[in-house]
This record gives sequence, C-alpha cells and structure tokens, in this order.
Amino acid sequence: MIQKVLGRLAWAAFVVWATVSLTFLVNHALPSDPARMVAGAQARPEDVERIRRDLGLDQSMYVQYARFFRRLIHVGPHDVRADDSAHATCAAVLGPVHVDLGRSYQLRRPVVALIAERFPRTLLLAVAASLLQAVFGTLAGTIAASNKRTLKDHLAVLASLLGVSAPTFIIGLFLQWLVAYRLRLLPLDGYGETLAEHLACLVLPALTLGIFGAAYYTRLVRDEMIWQLGQDYVRTARAKGLSHLAVVVRHALRNAVAPIVTVLGLELGTLIGGAIVTEAIFRWPGLGSLSVNAMLDRDGPVIMGSVIVTSVSVVVMTIAVDLAYGFLDPRTLR
Repeated sequence: MIQKVLGRLAWAAFVVWATVSLTFLVNHALPSDPARMVAGAQARPEDVERIRRDLGLDQSMYVQYARFFRRLIHVGPHDVRADDSAHATCAAVLGPVHVDLGRSYQLRRPVVALIAERFPRTLLLAVAASLLQAVFGTLAGTIAASNKRTLKDHLAVLASLLGVSAPTFIIGLFLQWLVAYRLRLLPLDGYGETLAEHLACLVLPALTLGIFGAAYYTRLVRDEMIWQLGQDYVRTARAKGLSHLAVVVRHALRNAVAPIVTVLGLELGTLIGGAIVTEAIFRWPGLGSLSVNAMLDRDGPVIMGSVIVTSVSVVVMTIAVDLAYGFLDPRTLR
C-alpha cells in the first residue's frame, strides 16, 4: 500500500508540473501585453516599458519560467511588512518551507493572499454541491432501481436526462427566477456579510451544481443497483426473509457504494476548478470568478496560482479516492 501511495504521489507531482508548465507556455504565447493592460491604454511607451521591467516581463520566457519555479517553493523567512523583501509575497506551508506565487499585476496583492481569501469559498460551494448531488442522486437512483420498469423508474430516468442535458447556466437562471425573484425565498446572488447570509447565498449556487451532478449520479446508482439486486447474495438475503428495504439498504446499496465514492471524490476535485459559470451567475466571490478576471486582465501570477491550486486539488482528491476505494475493496491495492 505504501509503495502504491508513493507511486501515486510521484505521478501527481508530474501531472501538476505538466499542467502548470503548459499553462505558463500558453499564457506567455498570448498576443496581448500584460504591461500595457496594467499601464492603461493612454500610457506612454516609456511608462509601459518601465512597468514591463518592474514585472520582469522584459526577460526571456526561459528566464521567467526558471524564476517562477525557483521562487515557487523555497526555504526562508516570511515578512509581509517589507515590500522589498524576497519573501514578502510568500506563505509558510510547513515550517520554514514557503510557497510564493508572486504579486498580482492588477490588484497589487500577493497571490497567496488572494487565493487564501477566495479558495475556502469555492471549496465550500464544491462540498455543498457534492453532498447535494450525492444525496439526491443516490436516493433517486436507489428508488428507480428498486422499482425497475415502473412509473417511478421512468420519472427518475427522465429527470436525470433533463438534468444532464440542461446547461448549468440555464439551471442557475431558472432557480434565480423561481426561488429568488418569484418566491423571494433566497437572495438572488452575492455572498452576504454574516454567517446566516453566507449560508443563504450558498443555497442556490450549490443547488445549481447539485442538480446537474445529481442527474449523473441517478443513472450511475440506478445501473449499479440493478446489477447488485440481480446477484446471488441478494436472492439469498430475500430467501432468509429479510424485508425489501433491508435487502436494498443493508446489502445492495452497501456493495454499490464503492463506485459512488470514486465518482464523488473525483467530482469534488472537478467542482473546485469547474464552478466558474455558477460563480459568475450568482456573483459568488470564489476562485472561479478570480480566475476569470485574471484571464481577462492577463494577470499571469493569478492565473498560475489558480491553475496550481486547481490541479493540486484534483490530484489530491484522486489519491484520496484511490485510498478510499482501497479501504472499501482491499483487493484493488494488491
């Protein structure tokens, strides 16, 4: 098991490096000039050139690439009060080991501070959406499989098809119109200021992502449960006189949960990096909206920081899923 985990960690490090390197190359190859965007359209050429030197954009791509990775993880002090300090934009992750993502071109703040402010909000949205889609999808899929080829089954399949087919922004706009505008039960968008307002503003975006994901979970759980209910151990349990509910919940659903856990973990990592549209619709101030603004402004440090956090989140969840699956089925670790 230890050998398997170490192998996955090495592969995860390679995936993160490859993703970040590709993003760096694409960002460098784009034709727009970040220095010009920082200076403004009316800036003088000498001012643009000065900003380019200050940001280090006058160096070659290879020099910028080497400097980025040399600064990314390093050992040293951390002094956010000294603007000219080599460690003014880094954050400690493990004792003297620091991560430095540079300073935002547009916002003039350390990228680690921006991500530390935005990432928990995106993580909260992703976790809430994952729980909703897992609960709704598992419940609907179990009911459909337990009532195969009945009206309940047909309705569950139809609802899952509609949920998968409808784009996320359509679901979000519909919930805004129905729940927030017509019924006035929840805020239309935003984040709020108090904890109660945060939770109220969280409901609609989490439902938007949850409904979309629950449609896929319904089909997955239904197919897996139908297969499990046809196995010999289920017929044996029924022959012993167990009730239909006990057979479904205690036996079939328990054995069908392994692939569900796999998809749930991977989906959480995907939601962290893929909630951009939902955050934009509901003006949820998370990592997605920060990334969109950074791409529009060609804010390289913020783009790179967002990609690193997203890719690390995905590979961490992938490793966690592998371990969880191995715990549920030890044969996969052999």
